[in-house]
Order: sequence, then C-alpha cells, then structure tokens
Amino acid sequence: MEKLLYDKYEKAKIASLPCVLFDGRIVVVVSESEAAKAVDYLLSQDVLGIDTETRPSFRRGTNYKVSLLQVSSREVCFLFRLNHIKMCDPVKRLLEDEGVLKVGLSLHDDIAALKKLREFKPGNFFDLQKHVNEIGIEDLSLQKIYANLFGQKISKAQRLTNWEADILSDKQKGYAATDAWSCIKIYEELKRLEATGEYKLIRHEDNVQESISKEG
Repeated sequence: MEKLLYDKYEKAKIASLPCVLFDGRIVVVVSESEAAKAVDYLLSQDVLGIDTETRPSFRRGTNYKVSLLQVSSREVCFLFRLNHIKMCDPVKRLLEDEGVLKVGLSLHDDIAALKKLREFKPGNFFDLQKHVNEIGIEDLSLQKIYANLFGQKISKAQRLTNWEADILSDKQKGYAATDAWSCIKIYEELKRLEATGEYKLIRHEDNVQESISKEG
C-alpha cells in the first residue's frame, strides 16, 4: 500500500496524533559493571538507536555536561547515567565499535557533547538527518520525521526536565527510551521505502497551489 509523505510536515497536525511510547524493557545503568553487561548485550545486536539528554540550564552562562546516554535495541533500552559513571571504558567501547550500526539524529551535536567527557573515535554511526532527504523529507526534527512516517506523536514534554535528578521518573525514562528506539523505527522504514518505492511525496508548494485553486 502506497504511503503518503510530506516534504514538510505541519507542526499543527502533530498535536492531534496518537502518542507513541517505547513498550520494551528499560534498564537504568549506574555502575561500570552494569555498563559492561549492557554493552555486551548491545554489541550482539545488528542495529541500535542512540540519543543523549543534558540537564537544561535556565541561567545565562551556566552549562551542564551530557547527563544521559540512551542506547536501544528493538526490545531493550539502556539508560547510561553518565553523570554517575562518566565515560567509563565499556561506554567508550560501545561508541567506538565499528561492527554494530548506531542510528541517531543530529549526531554531530551528541558526539561533540560526549567527547567533552572523554575523547573517543566514533565508530559506525548513521545520522538520520543526512538521509531523510533521500526520499524527499526536508524536516530535521525527530518529532516531525516520526509523525510523517508513522502518523504518531513523540511527546517532548520531558525534554526540559532535570536529567541529573537522583532518581529518574518513569516519564523521563519512557521519553528517553522512546527517542532512542524511534531512531531504529525510522531507519528501517526509510530503508523499506527506498527499496520498494511504496510512497508518494506531497510537496508543500503543491498543497499551497491546490488550496489557492480551490479558493478561486
């Protein structure tokens, strides 16, 4: 069945969409030994979704280092609390691994933030922002891309919460896991659409022209 896509998805449409939330297992990692076990599992997968969170600053001149690294398989998402475990050896091993594809969005910014904790050589990363335009999508935000491809909304309500809190709330954990896992979903759908051509791209200027014609 042909899927309708838009080169530019209207933000106003997103509010009415049903919310999507990662429904797999979420594991919070707070020690190097836990990180080592998590990395062993993650590196046994064929593709991973990746994202980071940083404590927001509401005061000029105050900035925080990246607080959380979330890395997800299709079924399990690990939340590495970097404000506790820093860039320990297992996390560095994961980020430098060349074998498993790690998919994210705006990875240049995430990698730069992670390098402030400890220098590493990024291995086998895939930035969705650089590839969505291959099927004509011009939007760069995760929320708009996901809405365009799946007709569902990723809530951003937890984005500006305290990611260095002693205990992350269930809502924070769900938000973080969904952002990482959704990168896998987007990647696999893009590959499917590229391979099958089962989509029709609706361009913004065509919509505008059609509206003008109807009004006339």
